[in-house]
Amino acid sequence: MKKPLLSVLIASLFATPVLAFEPFTVKDIRVEGIQRTEAGTVFGYLPVKVGETLNDEKAAQSIKSLFATGFFKDVRVEVEKDVMVVVVQERPAVATINFVGLKEFDKDVIVKALKETGIAEGRIFDRALLEKAEQELKRQYINKSLYGAEVVTTVTPIERNRVNLTFTVVEGEPARIKEVRIVGNKAFSESTLKGLFDQDTGGWLSWYTKSDRYARAKLNADLETLRSYYLQRGYLEFRVDSTQVAISPDKQDISIVVNVSEGERFVVSGVKLEGNYLDREDEFKSLVAIRPGEPYNADQVTETTKAFSEYFGRFGFAFARVEAVPDIDRENNRVSLVLQAEPARRAYVRRINVSGNNRTRDEVVRREFRQYESSWYDGEKIRLSRDRVDRLGYFTEVGIETQEVPGSPDQVDLVISVAEKPTGSLQLGAGFSSAEKVSLSFAVKQENVFGSGNYLGVDVNTSKYRRTLVFSTTNPYFTQD
Repeated sequence: MKKPLLSVLIASLFATPVLAFEPFTVKDIRVEGIQRTEAGTVFGYLPVKVGETLNDEKAAQSIKSLFATGFFKDVRVEVEKDVMVVVVQERPAVATINFVGLKEFDKDVIVKALKETGIAEGRIFDRALLEKAEQELKRQYINKSLYGAEVVTTVTPIERNRVNLTFTVVEGEPARIKEVRIVGNKAFSESTLKGLFDQDTGGWLSWYTKSDRYARAKLNADLETLRSYYLQRGYLEFRVDSTQVAISPDKQDISIVVNVSEGERFVVSGVKLEGNYLDREDEFKSLVAIRPGEPYNADQVTETTKAFSEYFGRFGFAFARVEAVPDIDRENNRVSLVLQAEPARRAYVRRINVSGNNRTRDEVVRREFRQYESSWYDGEKIRLSRDRVDRLGYFTEVGIETQEVPGSPDQVDLVISVAEKPTGSLQLGAGFSSAEKVSLSFAVKQENVFGSGNYLGVDVNTSKYRRTLVFSTTNPYFTQD
């Protein structure tokens, strides 16, 4: 006869259990109630093994450990003579996920979003995660301006302690932008500023562009465009004070109001260099794109600081810091810019690593590099190396990332990431004439045969009077030069 030692429900998981049994040596462990979970999984989480002593503390730890897995909604520990019996009640698993009324999204997109919340086929079903999944689904619809979308979830139990989930969606009509207002502008008309926005009240192409659908990400992008517009025209202190987005009670109409402060228009009075410019001030001055006497232009400032950083990189200073500090004269609406530079430390390239080349050999990429390992970091050579790899024509994307070497502040690693593309072609042709009758042609070409960087082509023509067989190959590095 089994003697119950402990029964703990989830609600009282961390309560102190009251146990009344004498510790004993476990001669066997038996698991009851499992349907999908392997017995070995349960044994792996138990702090008690055969031959060890079972006491109050280890019994409580056993239950807590099994609850912590999330696989079970009830766990009991019982004893039958010297046998430890673990009785569990499994949580159901999700068998299938179905959608009804899903039109705006591709099913795979929603399945991926739900998986990130913890709901997926084959996983343990949790009511709390189901509510989170519903909220995530609604959020996806809000991002599409479908504020009135409703989601109802049906949980259907099936055999072997599993459930089917069905998400029934009523998408409704998307909310449309009915009004866009810009308040506080003086230098430029409201119509001019609204023309910068991708989001608007719609037009005859809105069914395709969906420009009258509100999205927070798009609004943020429009505000950045607005900010750039002012900063390019001298309004150094322009700011967006607030943005109000209001939706009608029926969740169909949206109004957007943007409050701005333009500030004064500033003209650049001068540009000055401060800091360490490696005794090459004249060379750096030639890179300055900022023009005194013209309105302040943030794009020119960014272009200048970027050019300075890249020029420092040519001399091995991969971590050079360049900052443009404005000195504002508000009485005369003028601003002078101080370009402060700190080259920091010179860096060596320790290693060059290639990633993403599943077919193309490393040497095909490496031989195009003009930046070498164990030499000074040279930004110009790195850019040239990237361009040479890109010109091979084997990749859709080529990028280079600089990584600091932990514990070695004067060393960096370069990681060149590539995305391969098909480089072969196959041509078949057929023709007929009274003189030659039927003629066939066949050609196969591979620009990067076996990932070697070599070209290989075979061209066959069966024409009666121009019968040809052409075999050609090119090795661009047949000689070292």
